Amino acid sequence: MKKNVFTWLLLLATVLLFIPMVAMLLTHEVIWSWGDFAVAAFLLYGQVFLADWIWSRLSSMRDRLLIIGAILILLLALWLELAVGVFGSPFAGS
Repeated sequence: MKKNVFTWLLLLATVLLFIPMVAMLLTHEVIWSWGDFAVAAFLLYGQVFLADWIWSRLSSMRDRLLIIGAILILLLALWLELAVGVFGSPFAGS
């Protein structure tokens, strides 16, 4: 992945982390702990670094997009499970 695209993806992940922080300042309905931010940062930045690593390792555009898309779907499923417990696992949100 080009360095410019990688930088923009890191910036996007950072902006996504700022959304709940700003929401916490504006309303009392959003309550995140430091642990919540740490897990979110791990998931978001991990996705960006993993996508960059996959992009540099594979040469086929089809394979790149399929694998990165699958990882993105897994990230969203895990995020939903942690947030609201869509699948009812033991580590789901309250």
